[in-house]
Amino acid sequence: MTMMSAACEVAGDGFILPLGAPAATSDRVGPKAASLASLARAGLPTPGGFCLTARAYHAQIEALGLADMVQAYDTADMPLSRRLSIDIRIALYEQPIADPILEPLLACWRDLRASSALVVVRSSALVEDRKGANFAGQFESFLGIADEDEFLVAVRACWAALWTSNARRYMDGHGLSPSSTAMAVLIQPLVQAIASGGGLSETAEGHMLISATWGLGSAIAQGEVVPDRIVLSRQGFVRKIEAGRKDHSERCAHGGGIVAGAVAPELARKPCLEPGQATTLGRMMLKAAHLHGEPVEIEWALDEEGFRLLQARALHVEPAVVPDEIWLQHPAMHGHPAGIGWASGRAVVVGCECELSRVAPGDVLVTKVAGPALAHILPRVAGVVAELGGSTSHMASLARERGIPMVLGVQDATRRIPDGCQVAIDGVAGIVRWIR
Repeated sequence: MTMMSAACEVAGDGFILPLGAPAATSDRVGPKAASLASLARAGLPTPGGFCLTARAYHAQIEALGLADMVQAYDTADMPLSRRLSIDIRIALYEQPIADPILEPLLACWRDLRASSALVVVRSSALVEDRKGANFAGQFESFLGIADEDEFLVAVRACWAALWTSNARRYMDGHGLSPSSTAMAVLIQPLVQAIASGGGLSETAEGHMLISATWGLGSAIAQGEVVPDRIVLSRQGFVRKIEAGRKDHSERCAHGGGIVAGAVAPELARKPCLEPGQATTLGRMMLKAAHLHGEPVEIEWALDEEGFRLLQARALHVEPAVVPDEIWLQHPAMHGHPAGIGWASGRAVVVGCECELSRVAPGDVLVTKVAGPALAHILPRVAGVVAELGGSTSHMASLARERGIPMVLGVQDATRRIPDGCQVAIDGVAGIVRWIR
């Protein structure tokens, strides 16, 4: 864990809190950062760092003269509310950070940079990472920042992310509003990841699950690769390791930012973790679940020193549903289950976002990449099938939240499943069937 100097322990009139401080609670730094703080205090490994608090966000709103616009947002009609959200977002992104916030922020940034070549800046809204509203992939994260000006832009972009169209649409669906919450910002050293991924401390089948890929975990989160799938018992012992299709990765260029590149063929289908490493991570996941008092979904990274937990949030788990037996007579394809339910409907095979208008309520979306940008389609589909992605991607997390069956990493799904046919999805077993 990276240590912060004494100057950052009490910085900025409540605008700055070190990660792990007892005062780093959900109402100050958001559930995402508060969860990491609790993990750190319990002795679990995290990257460390510090938080720009919700108080800083409110102070910036006041300094920019936006308070009246924020207050007017909820009672405005649709055209005006849209205009207000755009104006607030642009102001937060483009206007300079107020001096009372800027001075302690830069002091802590320089302190962190003294011990870390690259830095991560992540949104930590007060409304995210809650049961029923995890906001997976709806806000901003910036990896590999070394330049001070880029750092300040990233902070402002995290503030502005609270007012984007995607975030507001998501909040509308959960009875929330950007005017009644705030955005904290989490600033941490970048983990020089050999491998990264996610994990579920409990599945509908009573197991634990780890997803893994080479390099940084953004390829899993965005659904761009098929990660390794490691199944563990509830006691943390490895039961099965299924190698994924990890043909590309993102990595730190050691001073040159983050770069994407091809994975060597001999590694693309080689598991990222040994059984002993998976067992170690499983035990950390169990401890995190115990601290939360409920099942959790985690993000993790592995560097030369060992594992680092990057996130832990509440996990929604439902029991498995037995499908209609008639479907067992039809062709089946296997993939990574999102862990929720069973459903059937008309298959709509989509190759581009411009085709999403074809998806009607009750349809099953079949696509190549199910990234978080498709979150707005979830309220009207019966299920989702994708060729890439894994059980701990952002989209899988959003599907579990809404109780929508999803199967990811289904090779050649868009080619083999006929458009318009009747299809059934088992989101627990990870099986897709269709009527020819």
